[in-house]
Amino acid sequence: MRQNLDRAAGHFALVVTGEPVFGWRDRSISAPADSREGRRWLRVVSEQTEWAHGHGWTGNTTANGLTGVPKPRVLGVHEWSEGEWRRQRAEVMTFMPGTPCSPTDTPPPQLDLPESWWEGLQQTLRNLAAAPTDRVSTDQIKVDRRVRAAFGETADVRIQRWETVHGDLHWANLMNPLAIIDWELWGQGPVGIDPATLYCYSLTEPDLAQKVRGCFPVLDTPDGYRAQLYAAARLLHRATLGDHPHLAVPLRNYAHRLLRSASG
Repeated sequence: MRQNLDRAAGHFALVVTGEPVFGWRDRSISAPADSREGRRWLRVVSEQTEWAHGHGWTGNTTANGLTGVPKPRVLGVHEWSEGEWRRQRAEVMTFMPGTPCSPTDTPPPQLDLPESWWEGLQQTLRNLAAAPTDRVSTDQIKVDRRVRAAFGETADVRIQRWETVHGDLHWANLMNPLAIIDWELWGQGPVGIDPATLYCYSLTEPDLAQKVRGCFPVLDTPDGYRAQLYAAARLLHRATLGDHPHLAVPLRNYAHRLLRSASG
């Protein structure tokens, strides 16, 4: 992956200036870099050829069309193959000031963000929800598969309304000052799924979880309950793969409370 980063830097005439950051399961590598025009962010994702296409492959680039959303802008793309089994995609982006809210998907203890940050996040998600797109982040088939795998074949979460969403809103994808990064999965998804995902990732920090809940009243609506059940099921699936195992128990306990409320 470091060789991929060096190759991409050479293609774009960039000089990597910081220690690389590795993405989920080392699927991507990113680092700050300097260009003649100023500071940039360079990211290279590596994928098996059979998966190196479609909405997920081009999400960061197509997100350039979004407005009213603080995010990086892709300035250039370069792809190359490694034999017939692997493909790399390099993206050079505008550099976003600030730092991620967390080095992991879950929040650090006592994360403290100003009210202006929360207000900005609320407005950003409203702007995003209204953006037209034919991209699909999550459909009913995916909801059914994840919910039934987590809670049994009788579990049923029928999504009633859809909106444009980020699709993976966790604390490592949020920056302070406010910016949202990693737009691979954006598209149409259940109403409330972004706040629901952030809430579920925050369950290990009750005060922060309560702050998320207070900022997003949708979580206390039928749409929000459905979104939270899907978010919990999705994160529980990730926990079975070894991600954030400390979230598994609070996620399952919370999801069971939601299921009891729904059945009652």
